[in-house]
Amino acid sequence: MSELRGDLDRLIGDERLVPEWLGGLAVNPALPASVLARLLTVERLPAYSSSWLVARRLDRETTVLLVASPRVDHRLTALENSTADVDVLARLARDPEPRVRRVYAATAGDFGRRIPDGVPEIWAADSEAQVRRLAMQWDVPIGLRARLAEDDDASVRAAALTPEVWPRLSPAVRDALLGDSEPRIQNALARMFPPAPAPRPEPEVRVGDPDPFVRGRAAQDPEVPTVLALRLAEDPDDSVRLSLSMREDLTEEQRAAIAYVVPNGYHTPPRWIVEGGHLPDVARRAAASGHVLLRRSIAMRRHLPADVVDRLAEDEDFFVRLTLCQSCEDAPHALVVDMYAHWHGLKWTFLRTHPNFARPGLARFVDHPNPRLRHAALDDPEGGPDLVLRLIDDPDVGCWALRDPRLPAEELRRRLGVPGSALNAAANPTLPTATMHRLLDLAGVTAVG
Repeated sequence: MSELRGDLDRLIGDERLVPEWLGGLAVNPALPASVLARLLTVERLPAYSSSWLVARRLDRETTVLLVASPRVDHRLTALENSTADVDVLARLARDPEPRVRRVYAATAGDFGRRIPDGVPEIWAADSEAQVRRLAMQWDVPIGLRARLAEDDDASVRAAALTPEVWPRLSPAVRDALLGDSEPRIQNALARMFPPAPAPRPEPEVRVGDPDPFVRGRAAQDPEVPTVLALRLAEDPDDSVRLSLSMREDLTEEQRAAIAYVVPNGYHTPPRWIVEGGHLPDVARRAAASGHVLLRRSIAMRRHLPADVVDRLAEDEDFFVRLTLCQSCEDAPHALVVDMYAHWHGLKWTFLRTHPNFARPGLARFVDHPNPRLRHAALDDPEGGPDLVLRLIDDPDVGCWALRDPRLPAEELRRRLGVPGSALNAAANPTLPTATMHRLLDLAGVTAVG
């Protein structure tokens, strides 16, 4: 340790390294609470670490640090982090800053988080009507809703009204609400007691409707007989013919006879695939279809039979193969790596998180001319320190090699003093806590506690 301290002390006065150390520590996934506490005292971290608190994993101890921070932006950031401890976040229901209380009431259930016991009652008593109203979007006790249906603020009263709460209200309160001319109350009542739906037109009427939207709905409605729906095969509207072409009850010959146009961009899968795509027979039928949108639709399934995966992996359509890699956990390793290497669309890096991406043998790409494949080499689980060292000065991949936990400690220590490498070295999760604190000392960051 004394040798390490001496190495770092020789860097005192090199101002080029300070922003790199701070920026690297901010994104270090193994940052302990003691180091985080010191970083929270830094008024302005380097621009490239602006989202550091949102992206990092928080445990109870680090959530406490953010929620207790005197800075409003830190407390708000805790609410944006999906890993923050929900019981600690509950303290923000009583935050002195109204904006924090409003954001908490608006986002408390985001990411599937539970609402801690007692929090709805705190919201219901908040001095700000907006907090009381926002709280009503969550699953709060029905008795609390009934109480807020009598709130002084019309927006709160309207938000509290549901079919379940209505019988809990006294006759006097119901009469007052029914006679309330406030538009928000009237709209809430209309949602609770909608008029009876108009009788559904006969299928033949819908097929002949002048509105292409109505005809398109009829084209894909299984209650419309096939023979009747096929009248739309010559419809002048592209969307109507496309909807018809994806009906479940058509033969492949009938589909091929429709002059449908495949649109660019994302498409909505037909309901029969959404609801029945988990069934092997449905998956096989869609995968074998000549209709490319049916093949793309079934490729969206998280899991598929092995023979369906094999067929889709060899599909002539690029987007069938891409969709398989993006959505199906069974997509083959070779295809996922190939798509990662050559696809230039949005979120191509997402493919590296695919469960079939990392495999022994990727190290063979260490000298490949494609920088993405050199990056993939680092995902070889059998690759050792030598693999990392070969890529450490790569202009495209070196930053990731510096963050790799297989990087030898001696090289990691040396790179902390090299401008251009220090940031990624400081982000390496194997960096000892004592070294992190020493970097903060050298950067002039105040010690905490």
